[in-house]
Amino acid sequence: MKITKKTKLNKIIDNPKIEKILNKYEFPCVSCPYARYEMEELEIGKVCEMYGIDSEKLIKEINTKFSK
Repeated sequence: MKITKKTKLNKIIDNPKIEKILNKYEFPCVSCPYARYEMEELEIGKVCEMYGIDSEKLIKEINTKFSK
């Protein structure tokens, strides 16, 4: 599966390898109890935009490590 800015969080959040990368970038939804209710709606690119996270770098790292 290739991750893009449009990928919904519910598709990736429970993968331990991806979660580790998200934590590295201080991605807020990993530890937010309220995000669990919105996982089907939240897109990784939108969350990055809201919190000033470099989405290009994050998504590239996920896709690189996830494809191994």
